[in-house]
Amino acid sequence: MLPYVVQPGDTLLRIARMFNVNKESLLAANPGLSSAKPLSPGLLLSVPAQTAFIYRVQPGDTLLGIACKFGLSLQDIISANRHQELKQLLPGALLTMPCAGSGRIVDGRAEYGQRELTADAEALLKAYPFLQVEKIGASVMGKPLIAIRLGEGPIKLHVNAGMHANEWITTPLLMTFLEDAARAASSGEKLCGIDMQALLQRVTLWVVPLVNPDGAELAQEGLRPDHPHAAELLRWNKGSDRFNKWKANIRGVDLNDQFPAFWEEETSRRGNDGPGPRDYPGPNPLSEPEARALAEFTAEQRFDLVVALHTQGQEIYWNYRGYEPPESERIARKLGKDSGYKPVKLSGSDAGYKDWFILQFRKPGFTVEIGYGVNPLPVEAFPDLYDEVRMLLAAALEAARAQEKQE
Repeated sequence: MLPYVVQPGDTLLRIARMFNVNKESLLAANPGLSSAKPLSPGLLLSVPAQTAFIYRVQPGDTLLGIACKFGLSLQDIISANRHQELKQLLPGALLTMPCAGSGRIVDGRAEYGQRELTADAEALLKAYPFLQVEKIGASVMGKPLIAIRLGEGPIKLHVNAGMHANEWITTPLLMTFLEDAARAASSGEKLCGIDMQALLQRVTLWVVPLVNPDGAELAQEGLRPDHPHAAELLRWNKGSDRFNKWKANIRGVDLNDQFPAFWEEETSRRGNDGPGPRDYPGPNPLSEPEARALAEFTAEQRFDLVVALHTQGQEIYWNYRGYEPPESERIARKLGKDSGYKPVKLSGSDAGYKDWFILQFRKPGFTVEIGYGVNPLPVEAFPDLYDEVRMLLAAALEAARAQEKQE
């Protein structure tokens, strides 16, 4: 067994991912733990040691040298030591050394939030310098909202994820696709049968992987006693300390009810007059910095096609009050054919990002409900979900390229 001290933000799945073990092994090795309760920082855990070991940094060591010594990649070591600063190695520091790397940067086997996104964006930029990472705003609690660009084409496709807190699994799904697309573009390989190098000369993909970082942190890690909004959040959550089903941002506003597309009608329909876990549209459109940043970024870039990733239902919503362009239904059928999802002509819903985009720009916009089940979808379903998302987003890239011909 290896000793491990729980760090702020740790969860059972994050620790299991770090040591390349499963959650059940951790629970078996620590009988006092409960998977239903957040871990307390400072708690000393016993971790099964058959798949990882500890290395004490020696004078003169570098990360690259340590990686070569043990046959690992730099990313393997960085991923296994996300809880500590690695920019300057100090002799005597203890590093977790996984026995084998996955060969991937993005790892969807555990909760994925701002910490993972920041580390992965940096690692992807180092691996694929042709990417561009840009800050487009900040959350209520000051977390940066980042956008990542891949491609140089005149036609712009935008995909966002993580708008609802308990739908955070959409973030690693999108980041995994971005990694696969960047690798294919770099190596000259095809992705889903598509020549990515050629396509990305015609299409630029802009992704905003985590629109609601504060909410995702709350849904994944629970409420810390020292949280600056602790009293309000408990009251809005009806006294419950379980936040895994929380959808809203940290001020109790549903970000996908925030956009100026018949917002007043959506407010009347929802009937929620105050903050809560879901469905409160806020005091006015774009009152929340996350929604405002996404709207401003969209207006600045003037995308040709957008996709908003949500969960769950395996459906594609493609219309909005008749304002959608004629090609929207055809594109939805193509996305549905490739992913197995059902295109749905939706009514009785307003103020969503897709709704606003269609109303404002009269271009194709789509809300995609990934997977099927109960939110939050389990991380165990990640590989199957990614099979669906990969095909759908590849089809969206092709649909965006087709827009160039129409223009």
